[in-house]
Amino acid sequence: MSSPTAVRPREDHAQADRLALSAATVRGAHIRTEDVQAWLAERRLANDFDVARIPFEELKEWSFEGGTGNLVHSSGQFFTVEGMHVVEHDIPLGPHPRRDWQQPVIRQPEVGILGILGKEFDGVLHFLMQAKMEPGNPNLLQLSPTVQATRSNYTKAHGGTAVKLIDYFVRPDRDRVIVDVLQSEQGSWFFRKSNRNMIVETFDDVPASDDLRWLTLGQIAELLHEDNLVNMNARTVLSCIPYGDTAPSALHSDTQLLSWFTGERSGRDIRSHRIPLASVRGWKQGPATIEHEDGRYFKVVAVSVRGSNREVVRWTQPLIEPIGLGLTAFLVREFDGVPHVLVQARAEGGLLDTVELAPTVQCTPGNYAHVQAADRPPFLDAVLSAPPSRIRYQAVHSEEGGRFLNAMSRYVAVDVDVDDIQALPGYTWATPAQLRALTRHGHYINVEARTLLACLNAIAARPSPGHQKGVVR
Repeated sequence: MSSPTAVRPREDHAQADRLALSAATVRGAHIRTEDVQAWLAERRLANDFDVARIPFEELKEWSFEGGTGNLVHSSGQFFTVEGMHVVEHDIPLGPHPRRDWQQPVIRQPEVGILGILGKEFDGVLHFLMQAKMEPGNPNLLQLSPTVQATRSNYTKAHGGTAVKLIDYFVRPDRDRVIVDVLQSEQGSWFFRKSNRNMIVETFDDVPASDDLRWLTLGQIAELLHEDNLVNMNARTVLSCIPYGDTAPSALHSDTQLLSWFTGERSGRDIRSHRIPLASVRGWKQGPATIEHEDGRYFKVVAVSVRGSNREVVRWTQPLIEPIGLGLTAFLVREFDGVPHVLVQARAEGGLLDTVELAPTVQCTPGNYAHVQAADRPPFLDAVLSAPPSRIRYQAVHSEEGGRFLNAMSRYVAVDVDVDDIQALPGYTWATPAQLRALTRHGHYINVEARTLLACLNAIAARPSPGHQKGVVR
């Protein structure tokens, strides 16, 4: 007769201490932080990378589908570019929608894996980061997760080589899992897209590779201060790390925060559905672009790619190219000495649950340059006019380079005085620790807010010059 299964603690507090030690360690066992840029530069020179714009007619294995006009791959896999129609009503329903628009959107129903491998060296957790080329990144090569692959990629639908180290993440040992959660991607450009964000610890001797390096969390935090260095997929995984809560007090209890958000989510009537790309109103298609009639928002373009260290060396594909540099910002304010950030319950047409917690400001300022101040996004001017002394953190980061071309945002955390800012309807104050707790569950924190969470952790590694106040933890 077998013995009963032993129970175990629901929380691993020792693991939180190990993660905190890694975050406090800025000298890794394998590479100095100041040498990472040189390593990335060396990998660029060692490989053959090239991205060139092409007209749609030069796309190989991609075509505009008869009838719908959707841009599809001949295999039926990877992704499609379709149309999306979004209608938002006030509650209770008014006679006319508050917002109603149509746009192109990427539909990729398969769930990809964003996985970082962890291992202890000299008593400190290190994480295996990859020098990975993505065609849409402005400098092509950035610091990426150990594995970054769609299901089409790791099942080799492209006919290329196997994704290295994928087996650690497809069927992970649950005793070795640090992070494993489905998270959304950009709801403005994707239709209900999710990826599996994972960190898995190993005791194996992982084969050496010129494109992989072990780094501590403290080293990665330092690198998050650099423009266009740590890619979006790495940032979203890092934001989900279960650090210990160093600030157990907050303006609102966790239950109050969740109740407020549940009310915001249930109180919105937002309906999104797919439509044929050929029928999207307000957009026009040319030989090399699909773009808005006003020349704003973004374009759909096509590129030819050469990447000698990828599973497939040459390919063509469509990409979304935003118009202008984005701005993503948290306003930061202390209550009784505890830092909080101002979050909004933001609706985006492509999100699975339509509403997620988002940064205070998330927009492309150029799209609002022509409108009156009253019609601009709330708090946009407070961020744009912030003096350098108020800026806790800022860097320019690229968005997902596998689907977006030159998509960059300035990520900022701005201090405000107690009486400067009052939360508007749809906004509330929360601590970073409260948001980090919510990243353990999918579809609560949007991808832009998750990047900012990862960046706020970087403040502890290197506070802004001249900034004397307590760091956001």
